[in-house]
Amino acid sequence: MFNIFSKSLNKHTGLNYGIIGNCKSSALINEDSSIDWCCLPQFDSSSVFCKIIDHEKGGNLKIECDHSYSISQKYLDKTAIIITTFDNGKSAFDVIDFMTRFESDENNFYSPPEIQRLIIPKKGTPSIKILYDPKLDYARGQTKTYIKENFIVSVLDDASYETLFLYTNFDKKRIVESEEIILDRTMYLNLSYNEKIDTPDVEKSLLEYEKTKAYWLNWCEKTPSFEEYNTQIIRSAITLKLLTFDKTGAVLAAATTSIPETLGEVRNWDYRFCWIRDASMVIKVITKLGHQRIVKNFIDFIVDLIPTKNEKLQIMYGIDGQKILTEKTLDHLSGFKNSKPVRVGNAAYSQKQNDIYGILMDAIHFQIDKYKEDNYKHEQLWSIVKSVVWVVEKNWEKPDKGIWEFRNEDQHFTFSKLLCWVAIDRAIKISYLIKGGRKAEKWKILREEIKKDIMDKAWDPIKKAFTQSYNSKDLDASVLLMEPYGFINAKNQMYINTVEAIEKELLHNGLLFRYKNNDDFGEPKSSFTVCTFWFINSLYKIGEEEKASKMFKKLLSYSNHLGLFSEDIDFKSKQLLGNFPQAYSHLALIETAINFNKKAT
Repeated sequence: MFNIFSKSLNKHTGLNYGIIGNCKSSALINEDSSIDWCCLPQFDSSSVFCKIIDHEKGGNLKIECDHSYSISQKYLDKTAIIITTFDNGKSAFDVIDFMTRFESDENNFYSPPEIQRLIIPKKGTPSIKILYDPKLDYARGQTKTYIKENFIVSVLDDASYETLFLYTNFDKKRIVESEEIILDRTMYLNLSYNEKIDTPDVEKSLLEYEKTKAYWLNWCEKTPSFEEYNTQIIRSAITLKLLTFDKTGAVLAAATTSIPETLGEVRNWDYRFCWIRDASMVIKVITKLGHQRIVKNFIDFIVDLIPTKNEKLQIMYGIDGQKILTEKTLDHLSGFKNSKPVRVGNAAYSQKQNDIYGILMDAIHFQIDKYKEDNYKHEQLWSIVKSVVWVVEKNWEKPDKGIWEFRNEDQHFTFSKLLCWVAIDRAIKISYLIKGGRKAEKWKILREEIKKDIMDKAWDPIKKAFTQSYNSKDLDASVLLMEPYGFINAKNQMYINTVEAIEKELLHNGLLFRYKNNDDFGEPKSSFTVCTFWFINSLYKIGEEEKASKMFKKLLSYSNHLGLFSEDIDFKSKQLLGNFPQAYSHLALIETAINFNKKAT
């Protein structure tokens, strides 16, 4: 009898996945080898597997063995290649998953829309089944699978038309009928969005594996080594790289849609888009790690988005630069662990958030300052700088939706005001860098006006803290960023008091609420991962270094088995929740780890 192996291998239940990708698309590999999420040909396309958001209907590709096998999983060091090892003592084999990426000629990369899977026997005579169940277009309609001479093809011919091709040296009938297969040599599966002109074979797959491995090793070689937390920094850097879209330079917030912030609730969003805020923060961190190509690509993306001087920035765009991201629900899908709804698109694209200007200007300033001799698109960037100052000058006194995208009434959020100050502060600094300070004197008056407004209206003398919004008693983790953005010194008693007040009110079971007041959906019930990193950094900056170090090590232990983080963590179970892997979480991890390394050196 062929028994299904289904035990959980991770210490925390939840998102026990690794991500593979090639900067065009990605796939999530479960710790048991099941490919449960993949969109082709690119990140924001409809899915070919979506078991992660519907266990029954979603479809997947899995290697299955009997119950005697133990399963372990790891990344090949300094790569985006996942190795899943099956071993029962007598027989063993590796499943190697990757998406092809290597340099084809100078500054051009071969990154086809396909998943490569190598199955390599190590000892004995393993017996396996291949469970192949593609469900095209988010499992809408009926996907039919046919055996052809050179491949297996899956077809959806319903409201939309989609196809998927599987090339292999396995017996194709045994795959389609999920029959047992004796593994006695190296086998391959090439899952391709396109029908191949040159038929794949195992030798080509092995060669592309070696080329992809070399690409990632070379990419990591450009990243500086750190005395402490180097492994975590490298893994997070690779993850951020995997969330970049080569074609346009866009940076995704996460690779998935509708993984809930809290199980059983409706805080489910599609994160396969480019938020200006998240992307700009990623670019700043990646610049610190020496990867200038990503920075230039993102600058191109921004310049292309703003063709006229008076066009305002949206908070987010499609990865191809789309400006309308209509939100829909897929009611036929049950959701992650039955947490409906499943959404595609994101209605937040039309929201007004004044913070995006400061974060973008901060990234532009950092890039110009770091690469002073490289005047890459400085003329276009200077036009953007002047336009941003104009927009901030006209809008900084107005309420908005804030960093957390409240969908109800606009408010005067402290973080939004702070980032308006940052926008003008960085514009002044950019002016000195590339225009000899012209415009700076005029802008300094506006900078001081915004700062005075924040100091007068955001500080609560009873709480002894900067609050979430003007005339509010609610605390918010985002105000911790006042110090990193240079608005206030870490030794200023007002900042120290704010950190202490946030610890008292928002810290729970070693993790931080982003805020505790009710929003559009009630009181938040999980920890927003990036906020705990922010708090750790704040502790470190105000001199609580030992406490910060202990918290950082504890937080790192809440990652999944491959060192990856999602958007949220459950306070009690420490289960990962929210979209995955989350760029915000990994960029904050890198920043925090670099801070500790500064102390070490």
